Amino acid sequence: MKDKSKEISANLERAETNLQAAKDLIEKEYFDIAAARAYYSAFYAASALLLSEGLDTSKHSGVIALIHQHFVKTGKLSKEEGKNLNWLFEIRGVGDYGVSEHVPEGEAIRSVKVAESFLEQTKEILK
Repeated sequence: MKDKSKEISANLERAETNLQAAKDLIEKEYFDIAAARAYYSAFYAASALLLSEGLDTSKHSGVIALIHQHFVKTGKLSKEEGKNLNWLFEIRGVGDYGVSEHVPEGEAIRSVKVAESFLEQTKEILK
């Protein structure tokens, strides 16, 4: 099996970048886009976790399902973090595809906090 450490690091870097972008977008009141960036922060963090276990999928639903199977059900991640990942995916859908529906400011701010927590938990697991 080839060394996945570079891919894991690259995913963590993307997670950090997307989290910072989400924070910056909140300040500019681009709440839809901020929520989407927050989700992508968690998505890249989740991808890093999966790579650490030799698992890889690019489909969003696949990443979420594998996180639940290999990290939430095993207790490596809390059920709350699993629910938060699902919620981020849902809120990203509103932000990206909501047409006339938009992410409210409070939900956008929450999405950043949730993504930040998910990323921190990911880093703890990967230590």
